[in-house]
Amino acid sequence: MIQHMGGKYHHGDLRAELVRVSLDLIAEQGLEGFSVAKVAKRAKVSPGAPYRHFPTRESLLAEVACHIACQLADRVAEAIAAHDDPVDALAAAAGAYTRYLIERRGGMQILYADGLHDPGTEELQDQTRRLTDQFLLLCLTVAASPPVALELMEQLFTQAHGYGVFHLDGVFVKHGYSVDLTVRKSTAAARIAIMGRTGGDAR
Repeated sequence: MIQHMGGKYHHGDLRAELVRVSLDLIAEQGLEGFSVAKVAKRAKVSPGAPYRHFPTRESLLAEVACHIACQLADRVAEAIAAHDDPVDALAAAAGAYTRYLIERRGGMQILYADGLHDPGTEELQDQTRRLTDQFLLLCLTVAASPPVALELMEQLFTQAHGYGVFHLDGVFVKHGYSVDLTVRKSTAAARIAIMGRTGGDAR
């Protein structure tokens, strides 16, 4: 039986609730603000209740990371589907990553956090692979060779993540950038990177 705090948590899927609360906590405070104790308090259950579903902090965070990877991959897939041209699609995918990072504070820094890719996290690995494969397949389409494609994918993820972090840290906000403007700049930077890696022949 779940121990309640003030009788405020009643029925439902506590496992799913813990993940939902964790996602909201990370969106507000980032990965550095995540803890099982904070999640339990927000879910209005006893401090020990989460451990009945997730034996360690890492196991809960791995479940959260899996949801982030799935949501992010869906966002990227939607962005890609809106474009027929592979350069446009790849640039839009980078922009979609930046937007999601700003909204959820979730990206590669969570998907590859320490201790999350041990045996038993196959679903997280599958969802992370689904995300990266979307970028890689397009990079292979526009790049001259597989090594160039891999370098391009690395650069795009780095740029897209960097634009999101600059916005979250207030760097762009101080310049009056809206979220939409930051995403547009990320998308434009991605296009420049793509054309630079392909010699302008990607189209």
